Amino acid sequence: MLSSVEAVLTPWVEQLKTRANLPVLLRWGDGANAHGGLLLGEFSQPRVEIHVRKASAIPLLLSLSLDSLGQAYVEGQIDVHGRVEDILEVAHRLAEAGAKPEGRLARAVRSIKHNKKGDSEAIQYHYDVSNDFYQTWLGSAMVYSCAYFENGNETLDQAQEKKIDHILTKLQLQRGQHLLDIGCGWGALVMRAAAKFGARCVGVTLSQRQFELASERVRQAGLQDRVEIRLQDYRDVQGQFDRITSVGMFEHVGLKHLRDYFARIRELLADDGWVLNHGITSTDANDGESSLGGGRFIDRYVFPQGELPHISTVLKTMQLGGLEAADVENLRRHYARTMAHWSQAFEASSDKLRAMIDEKRWRIWRVYLAACQWTFEHDETSLYQVLCRTAGGLSNGLPCPRSWTYPRGGSGWPRV
Repeated sequence: MLSSVEAVLTPWVEQLKTRANLPVLLRWGDGANAHGGLLLGEFSQPRVEIHVRKASAIPLLLSLSLDSLGQAYVEGQIDVHGRVEDILEVAHRLAEAGAKPEGRLARAVRSIKHNKKGDSEAIQYHYDVSNDFYQTWLGSAMVYSCAYFENGNETLDQAQEKKIDHILTKLQLQRGQHLLDIGCGWGALVMRAAAKFGARCVGVTLSQRQFELASERVRQAGLQDRVEIRLQDYRDVQGQFDRITSVGMFEHVGLKHLRDYFARIRELLADDGWVLNHGITSTDANDGESSLGGGRFIDRYVFPQGELPHISTVLKTMQLGGLEAADVENLRRHYARTMAHWSQAFEASSDKLRAMIDEKRWRIWRVYLAACQWTFEHDETSLYQVLCRTAGGLSNGLPCPRSWTYPRGGSGWPRV
């Protein structure tokens, strides 16, 4: 006689065998009540095992999406065993099998209200886990944004340093210029801009822990006379700056606020200044979130209030905000590789990380990092660097050949 769990799951499993034929073993129960399992496909050895720990997981399994699968996992209702790469592939194929035909490619567009208090709380939720937590898998420089693999054989730390140099070279940053870094993280960019390029820098963040560690790192590097770290909203910054960078920050701004965001940057920019905006974008032309419920999972557990615009929306709102795009570069393939480095480091340090944070948060981050690698690899999300300046100016100001954006290009302006 079938158990109640088996009676519910068996028809679902038979449907999945027909639709997806996955190398997955589904088990439930513990000890004497353990069930040998149901096969979700035809295979000799399962690549992934799903162990149902709580009956509350069953409705989430029956309403398949990346959001429901992710929720069941991070809430401890199911355990999943296998290589992370195999788990992500299975999760997407399960979500595709569970989606209605008309919804498989659909990407919802959400509208989120943003204000200073809510934005600050969202930033602190994501970034104030602990500095040791981030340093364990980000690398020694603690740069939490897409690296730049110029040759393809760089270590993560080398690629992160090259990314920062790539940005500052595009900006043609000169000694003595005043630079503002919006969302400065743990201070790597402003410290590099001061130490190598001779700039005077201000970095702002809404994360208390980032502010504390970035300030300490500046002191340890002896750069207090050239670098100031502030716990401050960019909307409250006063003055004007020769160069402005925003790296991995505008994802928190909100679709309806992008024009105001770029307009505020324009107000802070000197008349002959330059801006480099480096951020994640949606690949959906209508600014839709990641498909199959992936966007809902990220909003629920990882990035509250985060919204990704399409690059066309970025360029339009940038122009409406008074800035002209001068150079646009897609670094999607670089972020896929960056995410692979982070996910591998996270997996390799699982025991250490589990001692730092609770099981739920460890599961959230494990899923998030691996899933983001998948989205960049499969054209769900992208990453663009956009160099811009005040709109309405003359066409001069940059060398004609694009080789000026690369240090060894042989042309362009002198560097310090």
